Amino acid sequence: MKNNSEVSPRHNGELLTRYECNILRGIAILGIFLHNYCHWLNPVVKENEYQFFKHNVDWFTQSATYINWLFPAHVFSFFGHYGVPIFLFLSAFGLEQKYGGLPRPTLDEKRVGALPFIRYHYLKLFKMMIVGFICFIIIDAITPGAWHYTMGQVVGQLLMVNNFYLHPDDNIWPGPFWFFGLMLQLYIVYRLLLYHRHWGWTVGLMVVCTGAQLFMNPEGETINYWRYNFMGGMLPFGLGLLFARYGERIMLVRLSFGALFMSWVACSFFIVSASGSFYMWIFVPLLICYASVYLVKTIMRLPLVWLRRGVVYVLSWMGNISAALFVIHPAIRKVFIPISRQGDIYTGLLLYAIASLGAAWFIMKLMRHIPSPKL
Repeated sequence: MKNNSEVSPRHNGELLTRYECNILRGIAILGIFLHNYCHWLNPVVKENEYQFFKHNVDWFTQSATYINWLFPAHVFSFFGHYGVPIFLFLSAFGLEQKYGGLPRPTLDEKRVGALPFIRYHYLKLFKMMIVGFICFIIIDAITPGAWHYTMGQVVGQLLMVNNFYLHPDDNIWPGPFWFFGLMLQLYIVYRLLLYHRHWGWTVGLMVVCTGAQLFMNPEGETINYWRYNFMGGMLPFGLGLLFARYGERIMLVRLSFGALFMSWVACSFFIVSASGSFYMWIFVPLLICYASVYLVKTIMRLPLVWLRRGVVYVLSWMGNISAALFVIHPAIRKVFIPISRQGDIYTGLLLYAIASLGAAWFIMKLMRHIPSPKL
């Protein structure tokens, strides 16, 4: 099999700097941890994440037409879950840069064995997941409304295979931890099917996994199960891989401030428009990736230095704690969401945000003392 450097063109220069990737993580986790709070509140619009409910679209449209004090919560609930495609895009981008044969002198291009690769990435995910899972099950047990786990659910979470269970949304708790099973599947798919392969493998998987959804019942269990597993994440994941490999043939990023800003505006417009149709909604994760990259590139070129520095500092800091914030926020949510459910929606949300950020900072420090796996 030919090496990627023989079958694909390689670009010069960085498409996304480490700093920009960190800001993207900050944007992604900001959406996710706010979404995972707001969508549990009864007066707030519900999202179309795994299934497409026209009722939710109409509900959001009505809320946007008659804006009131709940509108920010509606936006976080309806769109915040799209932080997941951003993480998938970044994961594939990073994998391809590290293992795909980019001409970086600090990395050799020797092939990595499938089992060592999968073991290494499983342990990396486990290191994150177990800290948050321990915190959550303790808090869940001592607060009202404790989840009654089965042995299979616990083992499935530890092995990160519970996405494969029938009705995964009834078997994964806390809900956001479905992401670990999804990522493990995508790591396996990358190593077995995409690593050092022709681009046609990636595009083929994207087409098959995405196209199949067009023939599913928008509100059915089949599409719900499909999107809980790697098939539902192939579109942003594949885009990240292709972007790392082919650069500006996939996404133009070396543009002026005005062009970047207008690209972000255009993508955002299409995201909102596409969210109203089932057949277009399936492609929204792709648009999210484009919009988020253009947003970061726009921020990095803001003419107002003080504004640019402030926004970059906040989002970069969020990116630094993104892993810790992801694993700890479900436990913190369980503590503070009763405040919002009793009517003080934004008071509870503010306390949740403060506690989550503080706890994430502490968890980040703690995780640094846990030995990292080696490949």
